[in-house]
Amino acid sequence: MAVTLDSNFIDSYFKISERETSVAREVRGGVVTFLTMAYIIVLNPIILSGVADVDGNYLGGGSEPGSGFETIAVVTALVAGVLTILMGAVANFPLALATGLGLNAFVAYSVASQMTWADAMGLVVLEGLIILVLVLTGFRKLVFDAVPRELKIAIAVGIGLFITFIALVDAGFVRTSGIAAPPVGLGIGGQLSGWPVLVFCIGLLLMIALYTRGVPGAILIGIAATTVLAGIVQTFTKTPGSQGDPTSKGWNLNVPSWPDDLVQMPDFSLLGEFSLLGGLDRVGFVTVALLVFSLMLADFFDTMGTMTAIGAEAELNDEDGAPEGAQRILIVDSVAAAAGGAAGISSNTSYIESASGVGDGARTGLASIVTGVLFLLSTFFAPLVQHIPNEAAVPALVLVGFLMMSQVTEIGWDDPEIAIPAFLTIVLMPFTYSITVGIGAGMVTYVLIKSVRGKMREVHPLLWVVAALFVVYFAIEPIRNLLGVV
Repeated sequence: MAVTLDSNFIDSYFKISERETSVAREVRGGVVTFLTMAYIIVLNPIILSGVADVDGNYLGGGSEPGSGFETIAVVTALVAGVLTILMGAVANFPLALATGLGLNAFVAYSVASQMTWADAMGLVVLEGLIILVLVLTGFRKLVFDAVPRELKIAIAVGIGLFITFIALVDAGFVRTSGIAAPPVGLGIGGQLSGWPVLVFCIGLLLMIALYTRGVPGAILIGIAATTVLAGIVQTFTKTPGSQGDPTSKGWNLNVPSWPDDLVQMPDFSLLGEFSLLGGLDRVGFVTVALLVFSLMLADFFDTMGTMTAIGAEAELNDEDGAPEGAQRILIVDSVAAAAGGAAGISSNTSYIESASGVGDGARTGLASIVTGVLFLLSTFFAPLVQHIPNEAAVPALVLVGFLMMSQVTEIGWDDPEIAIPAFLTIVLMPFTYSITVGIGAGMVTYVLIKSVRGKMREVHPLLWVVAALFVVYFAIEPIRNLLGVV
């Protein structure tokens, strides 16, 4: 008998009523998440298509920088769509996945520089398979459960500050100053300059006004209205793109315009372009082991922090700070890491930008399925996605950062044993532009403080292992030099 996807089935499968949400809110939240992270369709090919591998070839098979841009963009959207749908269907969690920023840069600049692109993607597949084994054996969840609840809260708060900082930088509100002190500052030379920054400010104020008025869909309305505003501004000002220049007054990534060419046939030729063990022949076991370890550790803890933060914002975490269905979430994320390498577009991972959809009401995996479908559609409508400027989307991250920051009161700031690790976790995420660094600093200092105060037995055995691994992670370059590995 065929299953009818009526409203009762959807409500039951996704626990719509149980989580006090609605199909409309889930759809809206899924659209908001997509709009907030759709930039990866453009940003991933920018990072991956401009770097040659050790043989001088560019990803996608071309001999010139950027020759594989469109192919990388299409496959980036395809894999993000499939995996995000998988997250929604299997884990019923409002979390979207796509190529990991930072991870893709590591693959491009640290891995592909020593081997071919196929070999580099093979290492990504290998890293994902190792993490999958750790999940299936329960080790990854055991580590998560071993982390103290207040440290998990600190991770969520730190990520809130991190995504806020990302938004301010992407909008040009905060920029590199070009001098030693301060290294960053307001706008250009301490002044806000340029039409894109004005568009961002108006969008942020509009979103805050809608949110505080309790308008349903405040974030989505804000993104849509700001995108239209950006198009109008561009029509009259003809502002160029920034081209990566921190002193430019141009648009950070996408230059807004009114779309004309909406549809193109997708090119999936990158799929399967990997060599699982090719790197061993090229650079040897020691180098491969260190590269895989670096990829794995970053991927391992980024997702744990992200799902904790999303679960907290969606009120889906239990009393220990673990989200419902954590094991299924981790399994899908581990498959994503390997799938990204197998597709030739770097490791895929969970995106903290999912918090924007949660902030707009998403509470179930139905939102993820909506986001995933939009990613799949964008393989055909990639030109349309490229008309939404960062300045129109990132105000959502600032608002969500505020919502995530509200949990900071649940940390016992009068207890230095947890307060100092929590503080370092929170501040180092935005200051180092890395979720992994913040988590690592918190873990290491937590174990250290417990040890020097004679409370070693209160530390979960797995935290000793984790802290030791993070010490290796932080000291990876001296270790590579000691071993003579380039």
